[in-house]
Amino acid sequence: MKKLLLLLITSITFGQQAYYNDVNLSLNGIALKNELASKIISTHNNNLSYSEAREAIKIIDLDPGQSSNVLLVYGFSSGLCPASSGSDNDHRRRSKFAFGGGATCEWNREHTYPKSLGTPNLNTSGPGADAHMLRAADVQRNGQRGSKKFATGSGNSGLVNGSSNWYPGDEWKGDMARIMMYMYLRYGNQCLPTNVCVGSTTTIDNDMVELLLQWNVDDPVSIYEENRNNYLAVVNNEFGQGNRNPFIDNPYLATKIWGGQNAEDIWGIFLATENAVLNKNISIFPNPVNDVFTITSSNEVLINSVIVYSVSGKIISKSDILDNNLTINNLPKGFYFVNIETDKGTLIKKLIVN
Repeated sequence: MKKLLLLLITSITFGQQAYYNDVNLSLNGIALKNELASKIISTHNNNLSYSEAREAIKIIDLDPGQSSNVLLVYGFSSGLCPASSGSDNDHRRRSKFAFGGGATCEWNREHTYPKSLGTPNLNTSGPGADAHMLRAADVQRNGQRGSKKFATGSGNSGLVNGSSNWYPGDEWKGDMARIMMYMYLRYGNQCLPTNVCVGSTTTIDNDMVELLLQWNVDDPVSIYEENRNNYLAVVNNEFGQGNRNPFIDNPYLATKIWGGQNAEDIWGIFLATENAVLNKNISIFPNPVNDVFTITSSNEVLINSVIVYSVSGKIISKSDILDNNLTINNLPKGFYFVNIETDKGTLIKKLIVN
């Protein structure tokens, strides 16, 4: 499988390909997590100061197509802040020169991973000045978020769970998920996902929150994220760091590490090869089924869990198994997706119950 991946990796853009040449992308689970962590730590050759990170934001957070403006994380309107506005907390764009700490028509640095939630505190150097994590934000919305943990929600950004938590907004939740994953790999226990996000944890890694994996699926990578990543990866850029966020390069890397629903495989190299291996070794019989069906795997693949979803995405059945055979019955008539997490990746099969 590794040989096939190395052949297919040529489909990755040149800059990304060179960056991952010495990474064993055939790994899965914690082994792949550790491999990627070593890569982004060893290539982080320029640690920005807090003031340098501010200047970096004026470059990396530029609105594609509007080079005089920065995009404001959590923002959800489309207009620039009018000079006469007394309340600007719903604007998505601001002049890149309007940095400040005022409440009206200015932006400042948002620590998407709040400093105080780090263990220890991230402060304003090292992890606290990592430009992969810092974003331009409206001053008021930055203050509203404060150090509140991320939590599930819908629509625009705002307070949730009785104002105890913060939902980043439909447009930004994928960005936040991929940043939190990067911070976890780059800084380890200092930046645990469980310290910054509310929700159930994965069976593979008790420090990873399932909600972040779902956000990574639901909100695909944008050109804006790619531009940030490409600039920071070049250490010779004035404010480049030298390292990349792997989950922006390919969100499916998160699926390979922590499982869950398949994220987008931007490189187009994993799902085809993994599905070929898994389809060869895993079967559902019978399908269609009238009542009882069995999931069987060969000894080459170890099944970790099986989740049955309805077509609307509702979990109907969830099982952690200790061997390679699982029997399920009593499903109502209908169409289902069966998510099978294994040590070789994740396979999704369709199931019809007559």
